[in-house]
Amino acid sequence: MPAATKPKVHGRGNKRLDAVLDFVAFAAKPMPLVTLLDEAPRRIASIFDVPVCSLYLVEGDGHQLVMRGNIGFAHTAIGQVRLQIGEGMTGEAVEYLRPVSSENAAAHHSYKHFEDLGEEQVPVFLAVPIRGKSGPLGALVIQRPGWDAFDARDIELLAALGAIIAAGIRHAELIDARRERPAAARRAGGGTRKVTLTGRPFVPGRALGAIAALRRPAGHRTELREEHDTREERRLVRGAFDVAEKAIRALFDRARVLKLGNDAAFLSTYGEILEDMRFRERADELVAEGIGIAGALNRVAREVTRTAASITRDPFLEERARDIEDLCDAISMLAAADKRAELPSKAVLVGDALSVFDLLISARAQPVGVALTDRASGPRTRALLRLLDVPAIVGVEGLFRWASDGDVTVLDADHGLLVINPSKSEVAALREYKRAHGDLAQNDEDR
Repeated sequence: MPAATKPKVHGRGNKRLDAVLDFVAFAAKPMPLVTLLDEAPRRIASIFDVPVCSLYLVEGDGHQLVMRGNIGFAHTAIGQVRLQIGEGMTGEAVEYLRPVSSENAAAHHSYKHFEDLGEEQVPVFLAVPIRGKSGPLGALVIQRPGWDAFDARDIELLAALGAIIAAGIRHAELIDARRERPAAARRAGGGTRKVTLTGRPFVPGRALGAIAALRRPAGHRTELREEHDTREERRLVRGAFDVAEKAIRALFDRARVLKLGNDAAFLSTYGEILEDMRFRERADELVAEGIGIAGALNRVAREVTRTAASITRDPFLEERARDIEDLCDAISMLAAADKRAELPSKAVLVGDALSVFDLLISARAQPVGVALTDRASGPRTRALLRLLDVPAIVGVEGLFRWASDGDVTVLDADHGLLVINPSKSEVAALREYKRAHGDLAQNDEDR
């Protein structure tokens, strides 16, 4: 019989083995999804000693892949790089549930090019699917410079790490589902079921707050007084016009500093409207008739809309009518606030679109974030979100199906996620993120 040999304990010192074991220990712990999205690409890149690692998730109707985690590319790629299953090398790996690799990705028949990623610097490519219980969950991709293809050991290891990530995601979901079944419902919001909605990151950052739907003053407010102090109301309206004009000038100056260019050109139109004495005089005339501030400004807006409608398909007049209606609502709130249209402070605002009204009025409630539906698009939305300057995501499907006023939510505009009724671990992760970035003390929503 061969002589007995002493078993070898593989202590630390093997860089790759150490990194793999550290990753296994990390992935075995329950954690918020955002932690996995942040940490997994970084750790996997370290294992393979590569500059780029991307984590894609299957979303929507199960036919789209979205990059939700990455190291190596610009952070703006997260949530923006999207593929259909079967599209590109990554989509092909998910479609066939098999690894796909190339030493020169651009020469591959399935290669999908994305502007501004700079993938030409890292042509050596490997994608493996992340499998779930009933189908693909996503994909892992690693890339590096040079011409040496990833070998069989690399492919096997990345596939195994993908399985660990899949198990980690399922484990996190089970933990969160158990935590989100309290005996009593939350005081705020319409329910306690945790829901994670996805969108496109727009203004980076993360926030915690209660959901509040964007709102406007009522078109016909009931006046509580039978008689109006028209002199006082005229003074209030004139003051509101001055405040609005000053605010628009400040926004225009800020847009110039941010170099928003033509995207913010609409602000000059608002400035012109406010400088138009006919607009001011008509509002003053109607207030003097005693119909109240809200009634007067509502009538001004209706008159402009009727004029625009009487001229067939004049897009300029139609847009100007909408702008004047927007301003009338804002001036009405500045002169005599409608309590029903006021927003709670430090909220995450949700809606179909943002308008100048929201920069003049909604911003006064100091919102901590914004989530808009897939109806929000165009240069005006881009400019308004940049000017509001809080974390923001757009293109959130199912927003009003799942979100209710008062629901506690974590908005992650770094990855494009809106977590409604988050778990304690997700709230703790957000606070740790803010603490690490030095802004926890400045955010009342985290107190």
